[in-house]
Amino acid sequence: MKFLDEAKVYVRSGNGGGGAVSFRREKFIEFGGPDGGDGGRGGDVVIECVSGLNTLIDYRYQQHFKAGTGVHGMGKNRAGGRGADAVLKVPVGTEVLEEDGETVLADMTEVGQRVVLLEGGNGGFGNAHFKSSTNRAPRRANPGIEGQERTIRLRLKLIADAGLVGLPNAGKSTFLASVTAAKPKVADYPFTTLHPQLGIVRTDNRELVLADIPGLIEGAHEGAGLGDRFLGHVERCNALLHLVDATQEDVAGAYMTVRNELEAYGGGLADKTEIVALSKIDALTPKKIEAQMKKLQKVTKKKPLALSAHSKKGVPEALRAIFKLAGSRETKNKDKKSEKSAAWRP
Repeated sequence: MKFLDEAKVYVRSGNGGGGAVSFRREKFIEFGGPDGGDGGRGGDVVIECVSGLNTLIDYRYQQHFKAGTGVHGMGKNRAGGRGADAVLKVPVGTEVLEEDGETVLADMTEVGQRVVLLEGGNGGFGNAHFKSSTNRAPRRANPGIEGQERTIRLRLKLIADAGLVGLPNAGKSTFLASVTAAKPKVADYPFTTLHPQLGIVRTDNRELVLADIPGLIEGAHEGAGLGDRFLGHVERCNALLHLVDATQEDVAGAYMTVRNELEAYGGGLADKTEIVALSKIDALTPKKIEAQMKKLQKVTKKKPLALSAHSKKGVPEALRAIFKLAGSRETKNKDKKSEKSAAWRP
């Protein structure tokens, strides 16, 4: 299944049903009187957060949603039925925005959450509603009120406790694959990761969701490389693990490149708690590692971690730091089989 995290959708609520003009015509009843029923209410446009979805791919093939029109009123004082609602099912973490992409209308963060985005039009009154002592035979009825329409944008922001950031080929996908049961694509060329990946790190009674996003390069906020559009998926993270490739010469410059892109993006990413780690240390000698650590520490103003996702060296320390800063939640699934699916336990 393809990953789609943005979609533009046109929605329209249903029109109200029209009222009826009707009179009783029964045998032996001399003065029947009006008996036109009211029209039914139009259907609403509802956004519903459901489980089992992790992409907005459904809205690539259907972008128009219209709720049902209310049923017209009928004789014998029969009111029309309500129109069917148009329900848009979205995954957890979806934001509903105005067409401008700036104004947030709803933030769907919990399964079962429902938001009525547009209300259907009211049904019109039938002629029985206008009966009075001075108007015994009204021959008027109201039409139903028209529904509302608008164009909205859906934007998915994955919900994770911690996020992985860094330049392309910094070892983010390898780290995710080594500590979770996720199977991201791993290769020795840049931009292997083309869309965000999620993995779950589990301990005996705790679990933590880790998000890996495509690598950033200088100018990503201006569209260079894959751009910075995927940074929205780490906006909800409590902490960031910033991986810096130890095999490149200018580790300080690599660190500052990503930091500058985080600041240019905004969204509070530059202010999030950050864990800096030197990755791929298994490819260097101890002396070279020490030299790279000093270069990185000079620019970060704090001692970075050193790890190798391939050999697992330094990985337990990194996971302990992530659990401490990002937090964790109690594991709901106690099934032993799910516990065995974790690729690493700190």
